[in-house]
Amino acid sequence: MKRILLTLIIIYLNQLYLYANSYPYRKYPHVKEFYSEITINAIVMSKKYNLPAASILAIAGLESGYGSGYVSQITGNILSLGTFKSDKELPIVYLPYSTIRKQVLFDPNEIEKQSKNDLEWKKRPQSYKRDYRPFPHAGTTTNLELLKYDKNLKEEANIACLNDFATRWIVYNSNIKVFRNTRIWLDKLIKKNNNKILFSMNTNINFIDKIGGIPHSFNYRKTWPKKAKQIIKKVGLVQLINDIEYKKMSFNEAWRNK
Repeated sequence: MKRILLTLIIIYLNQLYLYANSYPYRKYPHVKEFYSEITINAIVMSKKYNLPAASILAIAGLESGYGSGYVSQITGNILSLGTFKSDKELPIVYLPYSTIRKQVLFDPNEIEKQSKNDLEWKKRPQSYKRDYRPFPHAGTTTNLELLKYDKNLKEEANIACLNDFATRWIVYNSNIKVFRNTRIWLDKLIKKNNNKILFSMNTNINFIDKIGGIPHSFNYRKTWPKKAKQIIKKVGLVQLINDIEYKKMSFNEAWRNK
């Protein structure tokens, strides 16, 4: 009996080891929760506008801290998109930082629970990021916790953000040359192959390299593409997308698959 139990334990540990080495970021609950909320919508958007979904999911994870950043939590702006002329943006807000929780707090209910000695209050600079909260909340300092407690509004905000990326950023008439060229490259790639090419690892890796890491791009920092590509690989986003789209798995089934 002891031998059987020991054997089972060894098998279980080996499975954990293999899982951790395949897609190590999947072990984190907050990563799973973040992607469980946006993956299906990202696939729908990518198929509609011919964009590589795994790349967009990686960018969302990187830019929002897997949904933990206070700006993305307040605004639903998971891709950290800037504003156009008519857009509302998150203004300067006066918010505390919790030294115990190591995060900026914006929910009055959470702020009230914390010790006053734990909180360091200061003005948070204007974000210059689009605020996807609905009217009349967008662009104001009121109801900052709105999307946290209304999952439907949160999903609508996230979808609007994803669609903005597809229809206002990676387009032929973009003011940014890198984005125009990336749209041309994608369309040529799809014409030569078919839209299944958007679900390949190479396409997703190349997409990241084309839109970032250089001046006048999505993010000029040279480390940005490296971080985004690391997320693609360590979360297993290409396989996740393919499992859902082609194997017709649910998100949870695909997340467990390695």
